[in-house]
Amino acid sequence: MDNKVSLEDILDELQSKAKPENLAGMAKYGMKGKKRLGVAIPTLRKMAKEIGKNHQLAIKLWETGIAEAMILAGMIDDPKMVTNEQMENWVKDIDSWDVCDQLCMNLFEKTPFVLEKIRQWSKRKEEFVKRTAFALIACLAWYNKQSADEFFTGFFSIIKEGATDERNFVRKAVNWALRNIGKKNINLNKAAIKTAKEILEINSKAARWIAADAIRELESEAVQKRLKKKA
Repeated sequence: MDNKVSLEDILDELQSKAKPENLAGMAKYGMKGKKRLGVAIPTLRKMAKEIGKNHQLAIKLWETGIAEAMILAGMIDDPKMVTNEQMENWVKDIDSWDVCDQLCMNLFEKTPFVLEKIRQWSKRKEEFVKRTAFALIACLAWYNKQSADEFFTGFFSIIKEGATDERNFVRKAVNWALRNIGKKNINLNKAAIKTAKEILEINSKAARWIAADAIRELESEAVQKRLKKKA
């Protein structure tokens, strides 16, 4: 494959790699989508590497509504060519957590609009739009090695505000964001644990779960040992 590959070529390739026997198991873990094919992420990564960056093809793949094609779109799109409008259009189409998370880590977190979108989408009502905001925080905490600690502590107010959302895919992303920040270094670990303890005091079942789960991991011997060794 190369940058001259057509949409039809890619769809044919995806169909040839489809594993419908995987769909029931994927649905059990919340990976939905009427057109889903059952293609594994490593297979999609291999295809993306062979295709290379291709913004126009990414747009066409996303528009198919096929979960694997949408994930592949995020893998091959060029973040420098992504527009504010495109991000708004795409985020409204997300209907599965894996499409959300893959899109965040492969594309959205690399765009110049990421901080603006985190602020906006964290206040939106749609479940997967809101999840995207917190998945982006989690991805930034994982991939961004250059920013100062203050960059990440700046997300705590957004995390605390989102901690009362009872919806499964939102609360899990809020928890993910808090844990990823707390695993970056010793100082952020202490700050994240402090924030988690503040969230624990909120009168909300979701908040209590988010906080307790984060504290359990961030105070664990394995995490503490790794961070002290890193320091």
